[in-house]
Amino acid sequence: MRRIVGVLLAAGASTRFGSNKLLAPLADGMPLGVHAAKNLRHALPETLAVVRDENDELAQVLRAQGLGIVVNPRAGAGIGTSIASGIAAIGEVDGAVIALADMPCVLPETIAQVAGAIADGAILAAPYYRGRRGHPVGFARSVFPILSRLTGDQGARDLLTRADVTFERLEVDDPGILRDIDSGHDLAVVPVSVQE
Repeated sequence: MRRIVGVLLAAGASTRFGSNKLLAPLADGMPLGVHAAKNLRHALPETLAVVRDENDELAQVLRAQGLGIVVNPRAGAGIGTSIASGIAAIGEVDGAVIALADMPCVLPETIAQVAGAIADGAILAAPYYRGRRGHPVGFARSVFPILSRLTGDQGARDLLTRADVTFERLEVDDPGILRDIDSGHDLAVVPVSVQE
């Protein structure tokens, strides 16, 4: 059995939102970041979250959901540092599915499909909805050295376009892979669906 873990990126600054959006409640009262965490953990019980060093409240909330917590003291330098921090913390595993904490609508079935592609030998795997690539993205252990050196705001986008890396495109019926939350208006129109 191949070991695939979840990495929830939760170290953003929420500058466009105006407050910590990951703690903002959805219609059912559950914080946005908890929805994303629960859906990721439903598919991948072994999951950790990468948080900012000054965000103790979020760390406590996610820890209470059973996630391991990794503090990224360089979060202000961009998402690349959070990916690198998460990869460094997961140890000897066969792959990782990296998800964004401001995307609470991704179905656990989609996450499991991405993880399954990595477990079956894909180097990279990502879901597509009506021709558009979304999140989360799966990575095999062979590309961890590249991920561990990421910096800045580019994330892993360059890796996804390299010709020498096999990329598995997964067509899914899940518009949640494209829906992130950037504003209060976005929050108000999110359909609530979370797996227990």
